[in-house]
Amino acid sequence: MNKTELIQKLAKKTGLSVKDAGLSVNAIFDAVPGKGIIAVELDAGGKVSLPGFGTFKTVHRKERTGINPKTKEAITIPAKNYPAFKAGKTLKDRVAK
Repeated sequence: MNKTELIQKLAKKTGLSVKDAGLSVNAIFDAVPGKGIIAVELDAGGKVSLPGFGTFKTVHRKERTGINPKTKEAITIPAKNYPAFKAGKTLKDRVAK
């Protein structure tokens, strides 16, 4: 399913117009800086927990040493934060049927 299909299914299920469903999906999932409820919360270092579905959070990865596969030279991979999602028990159980 892509974003357009998600918007159409949301509109059909809730009775919203396709335009309003699109605004709702964008308000939650948009990744443009300053937009998207989930992305803004992750930027602030917080987490978004949806009981039964899962948790979105930010994880810090420390600086580490890697190897350039072309030159076999050791390189330093800088530390960074990245988004992570952990599925909730209800979602895991449903998918694992």
